Amino acid sequence: MSVSPVTYPESVRAAADEAGFPFSAVVGQERLQLALILCAVHPGIGGVLVRGEKGTAKSTVVRALAQLLPPVVDESGARPARLVELPVGATEDRVVGSLDLERVLRDGEQAFKPGLLAAAHHGVLYVDEVNLLHDHLVDVLLDAAAMGRVHIERDGVSHTHPARFVLVGTMNPEEGELRPQLLDRFGLTVDVVASREVDVRMAVVRRRLDYEADPAAFAAAYAAADREVAERILTARDRIAEVALDNVELRRIAALCASFDVDGMRADLVVARTATAHAAWRGATAVAEADVRVAAELALPHRRRRDPFDEPGISEEQLDEAMDRAAEEAARAEGDDRLGKGEAVPGAGPQDQPDPQDESGETDVENSGADSEAQDGSPNPHDGGPDASDDGPDAADGDPNSPGAEQDSRDPWPPGTDPRQANDSRQTDPDQREPSADRPAREGRTGAPTAALPKPPRWEVPGVGEGAPGRRSRARTRQGRVVKAIEDTSTGLHLLGTIFAAVPRQYERGRLTGPLAFAADDLRGAYREGREGNLVVFVVDTSGSMAARDRLSAVTNAVVALLRDAYQRRDKVAVITMRGQDAELVLPPTSSVDIAVRRLADLRTGGKTPLAQGLLKARDLLRRERVRDPHRRPLLVLLTDGRATGGTDPVPRARTAARMLAHDSVTAMVVDCERGMIRLGLARDLAAELRGGYLQLSDLTGDSVAGIVRATRAA
Repeated sequence: MSVSPVTYPESVRAAADEAGFPFSAVVGQERLQLALILCAVHPGIGGVLVRGEKGTAKSTVVRALAQLLPPVVDESGARPARLVELPVGATEDRVVGSLDLERVLRDGEQAFKPGLLAAAHHGVLYVDEVNLLHDHLVDVLLDAAAMGRVHIERDGVSHTHPARFVLVGTMNPEEGELRPQLLDRFGLTVDVVASREVDVRMAVVRRRLDYEADPAAFAAAYAAADREVAERILTARDRIAEVALDNVELRRIAALCASFDVDGMRADLVVARTATAHAAWRGATAVAEADVRVAAELALPHRRRRDPFDEPGISEEQLDEAMDRAAEEAARAEGDDRLGKGEAVPGAGPQDQPDPQDESGETDVENSGADSEAQDGSPNPHDGGPDASDDGPDAADGDPNSPGAEQDSRDPWPPGTDPRQANDSRQTDPDQREPSADRPAREGRTGAPTAALPKPPRWEVPGVGEGAPGRRSRARTRQGRVVKAIEDTSTGLHLLGTIFAAVPRQYERGRLTGPLAFAADDLRGAYREGREGNLVVFVVDTSGSMAARDRLSAVTNAVVALLRDAYQRRDKVAVITMRGQDAELVLPPTSSVDIAVRRLADLRTGGKTPLAQGLLKARDLLRRERVRDPHRRPLLVLLTDGRATGGTDPVPRARTAARMLAHDSVTAMVVDCERGMIRLGLARDLAAELRGGYLQLSDLTGDSVAGIVRATRAA
């Protein structure tokens, strides 16, 4: 299979050839500059995610970095490193590449047309508003950044090519967060804000004005500084393989990541790579504690965000405490190493020093304090190192007759032991247990523990839509499974459909033998069906009848669970509350559901129930949003006990408003919050007027809802 030449958009070539704002002239973004430099030194770090408000020089710094990267030597000779910008609306074909249809139809030859990942090789791939990009494409980018290669198996094409680049994504958190799983895939994260110092702001404005007045002269003034940075990057790249990461610093890294309770091992690897890159950038030959601290500041804050509503970040106090604990582990590892080499350890007692009479260099295990070392979890240098078994005191005291001593040090589980049960029995640290009512979740996590929140059902809008990619309702999308062949080829080629369309016309085209004769009107596209995100509007009753502590808590937990579900399904959300004499839009439609959770914490309760006003407010909102975003279909979730008391003729007006929403074909779900021995069933009647689904709050907050709950009305 041949490969077509890579054709680059004008924006790609211009970004590579045209000098822009100098990297060294940027003011007030030192941490972002350092993160980009470290990724340029060691692309295996996995890229940088830049979070922050607009107007903070995010794009300027990224574009300036591409000018500092070493030239690329390929089949065409030497060329500057490219900056490839990935638009939000890019398709998978444009990103990874696809079949070259022109050569297939013209020459009958199977050829691959490379995408933007191939163009970014040895350069910078810049994704602005990465949080608005489809999750599938984000996964593709992160896989390529981590592996350094792209492997394509699609449309009958099997192709692989190198793709080593510095991945940089920018996002504004107010427009929605990335999923924690995707956050973890980014190597480093930097939060950028505009400085509040007057001198810094003056310097930013002055340099920008000078650049706009004479770009060439301004760039020349900083050419020497940029050249020095570029040379240091190249030198650090050459030196990084020689930088040593000893066990002392490796233990420091492992202890640091463990203290922040991050998931998996990716954090440890990224911190190790970043610390090594920082040491090479400094010109050092070995990783030091300062390198580990810098790496932790860049690699760990975003990995603490497990729950969609957790706030990312690590304070200086938290990092100082973790570094102190990690220093104790590092000191213990250094002492263990020196004991293993037969050296004296300063500050250690006679019982801790090596026995000079022992010609083998081994210490007396019974007097070496190994029991205390095994109990605090550190490896014993005399029992096989960190891989040795330390299942109990018998295994740690060095007795050759103990059962643990007969166990192979590479096998942490004795024969016949269930690893899951053994793991449970080892979790003696109270901080490692799951949160309970008596012991809340770990400090630094916002919201209630996940186990205490209700399990929401999966609601979806009937029919097939064409909205933004998501995970809720069926929709025609650019990604997803192929359902059939259609004439529209914008979503990719349907090979079988194209062949079936061409076969009946072979005789009239004069083809008797040989390859099939194709024409342009034979092309058939793939009709793909996937999932879309919806606009979920929550109408929450916060009147006096809902103000009882247990009921309000249950309703709040239910809304938080539904918001989490909306986050996972990539919905936009809006929140309307109703109390007193009117309804209030407390949160306009947004993709940032964590903002919705924060708004819920400030809700006021009391007064009557203006149910009609709440439904009419929702109807007005949906009509405006239908004009603004006609492809995003709405889903109305009403949480109330159905007792309409606010305004004139409250019950008839509420039923009329419900019928108006049903007439607008709004998919609705009513969550009945009524409690007590005597229930009026008004919420059920309201659901019937809405021609929507009905669910009791007790069902929502339990585990009985397992399947899909669909609205009962017709689409």
